[in-house]
Amino acid sequence: MNSQNELSDGRERQPHIVIVDDDVRLRDLVSKVLVDEGWRVTGCRDGRALQTMLAAGPADIVILDVMLSGASGLEVCRDLRRVSNVPIIMLTAKSEETDRVVGLEMGADDYLGKPFSSRELVARIRALLRRASGLAGPPPAVTSRRYRFEGWTLDTVRRELTNADGVIIDLTTGEYELLLAFIEAPRRVLTRDQLLDLSRGRATSGFDRSIDVQISRVRRKLGAEEGETIIKTVRGAGYMFVPSVVRL
Repeated sequence: MNSQNELSDGRERQPHIVIVDDDVRLRDLVSKVLVDEGWRVTGCRDGRALQTMLAAGPADIVILDVMLSGASGLEVCRDLRRVSNVPIIMLTAKSEETDRVVGLEMGADDYLGKPFSSRELVARIRALLRRASGLAGPPPAVTSRRYRFEGWTLDTVRRELTNADGVIIDLTTGEYELLLAFIEAPRRVLTRDQLLDLSRGRATSGFDRSIDVQISRVRRKLGAEEGETIIKTVRGAGYMFVPSVVRL
């Protein structure tokens, strides 16, 4: 049986990248860079065009500008996340931390401040594609593919989180990687930088609040009160995953 990244004749399928930006010039420039990387690229001017495109076929990554005419990129991100777990990279003004934080709250997986270099954008896309395909790093030495804690089960083959009743809880790529980073280091205090390195694989400044936003989202997925006790804030140090973890 062919993998989802393989065509019926055995050839590797081109990743499909969608750019949502009403700046035609920027959209065309970014498209050219990504096509040169060997990816298939579709440009959309707004959220409505994105919906039409996705109805016709899936995307592997959506690059979404915050500043769109009509519905904002933040609104488009929120609406898209309600129906899809496709990885989303938000394009924001470098000085607008609020946009970055709100974008992550809405379900974005990463963000990039304008102006940005094409090399950095390509690197971010490659990282998200690796994580989405389960190739973020070398395979673990252990043969276990599932982890259980406090009645929850994380299946790393299917990339699924299920609760005690067997209900699957949807996770974005960023939420999944963050939860896995915690589960693989239970009862250890992890700093924000360590968590970013483990779950997103990129350097960050001390003012980057994205990890706090992602943790807040994971806590909500685990249940408002239960999430706070599972992932504990250690003041001045970072965060700790409190439950014991069993490999299945």
